[in-house]
Amino acid sequence: MNGGNGNRTAGADQDAAAVPRADVLPAGGATPEGEPRCVLRATGLVKRYGNVVAIRASDFDLRAGEVLAVVGDNGAGKSSLIKALSGALVPDAGVIELDGRPVAFRSPHEAREAGIETVYQTLAMAPQMDIAANLYLGRPLRRAGTLGLLRMLDHRRMREEAARQLDALGIATVQDIGQVVGSLSGGQRQAVAVARAAMFGSRVIIMDEPTAALGVRESRQVLELIARIRDRGVPVVLISHDMPQVFEIADRIHIHRLGRRTAVVEPARCSMTEVVGLMTGALRVTEDGTITEQALSAPHRKEGTA
Repeated sequence: MNGGNGNRTAGADQDAAAVPRADVLPAGGATPEGEPRCVLRATGLVKRYGNVVAIRASDFDLRAGEVLAVVGDNGAGKSSLIKALSGALVPDAGVIELDGRPVAFRSPHEAREAGIETVYQTLAMAPQMDIAANLYLGRPLRRAGTLGLLRMLDHRRMREEAARQLDALGIATVQDIGQVVGSLSGGQRQAVAVARAAMFGSRVIIMDEPTAALGVRESRQVLELIARIRDRGVPVVLISHDMPQVFEIADRIHIHRLGRRTAVVEPARCSMTEVVGLMTGALRVTEDGTITEQALSAPHRKEGTA
């Protein structure tokens, strides 16, 4: 995919807006037949906090072997949607399906047990522990022990497995598996967090703004890492505000607005201008998949006027 999709002329964008596209789905649109199987699906998700509706009858679908970017303005409800999918939030209504089977996660632990790993912006790393210990944080490997008792931590095996995992993902920026995480750069810490998710995320990996605090070079390394995870067959959900990166790495883009999915587009067939327009509400997707300008509501008439 090419990030240059956003460089099309305004005239080309206007012409494209009148052409129906099979790759553009309106909110609630069905997946065309013959597409890759859906690994994670949500239908009609709702989450309220008093009078505030964070998720408004939202749908979501993640296909096998893809990078799905989730974009939207601040306050659009992206974080609430991802929390619902990863067990950090229990929706008030709606259905979540994993590999076609309904699931009801009550905690992030239950989602992790089902093979869904999330990499948050905070990374959730222990800076005073080494890389291997962080990769197995909360899930340490232990020796057999006598009669099942006194099972000591198997540091040697964890370091060997950690080194093997980093090598399999092509992470060359980390040389010493015994290095303390607090001494790593921001990009190296992000790579360790992604590697941990890849070790245990057998079905889905969710990444929340993985390049937000990184420089150009470190961001490039993270994007390459995401691509390698996709190539291993594990679908990735990428929440990001960086549109050029989204257009470079994503196979599809889920556009979120006002608590629900507005559209799903393919970056190869859509411009950055159109995606931003859908995010802000300036554009909309019709039932036949056409991207067009949002119809303005008629002005309110004053009482007593014709």
